[in-house]
Amino acid sequence: MKSILFDLDGTIINSQEGITNCVRYVFDYWGMPQPPIQDLLRFIGPPLKNSFMNYYHFDEEKALISVKKYRERFDVTGIFECELYEGVRELIENLHQKGYRLFLASSKPERACERIIEHFHLESYFDGIFGATLDGKIGTKEEVLEHLFEATGIERTEAILIGDTKFDALGAKEAGISCLGVTYGFGSREELEAVGVVALCDTASEVEAYFETE
Repeated sequence: MKSILFDLDGTIINSQEGITNCVRYVFDYWGMPQPPIQDLLRFIGPPLKNSFMNYYHFDEEKALISVKKYRERFDVTGIFECELYEGVRELIENLHQKGYRLFLASSKPERACERIIEHFHLESYFDGIFGATLDGKIGTKEEVLEHLFEATGIERTEAILIGDTKFDALGAKEAGISCLGVTYGFGSREELEAVGVVALCDTASEVEAYFETE
């Protein structure tokens, strides 16, 4: 594997605080009761519009307004209500030093991805950062991955995605690449196994060890 694609939320950063606070902000806007934390965690991973429509049956117009309200808080405050997972900085530094090409592939808006990576001073390790577009044309993991391959020209046979949820594993499968699952994020071991991943890693150091055996 010459190119390693990283998911962001649940793989590089623990973004639970920022995302759940912004979803709560949306529910306050609509005057709706606040859901339990387990329901809020479902917003981490898939495109926001889809989550509002799928989980709370918002029509498309209400879902789009909700996404706009979410970003109203996220772009100012929520974006940096996050932290790197233990060992992830060292993982990224070491993989880069070993000659792997590293890319970010997230369903989060691309500019937000760039700001977060820059906030943690990781930008020099990545050959490209790819995320969703605000016009909705690129939003799912598969769409982000397809855009990445088109833009970079890297070979799918030499690429693998690291992710923490079924959305990562399914998106990778749809894009024709493998997915390495991490269990320290927001998905479960069971869901990752059910969708199909090449291996499961419980820590960042286990991810690095996986690539040492490649």
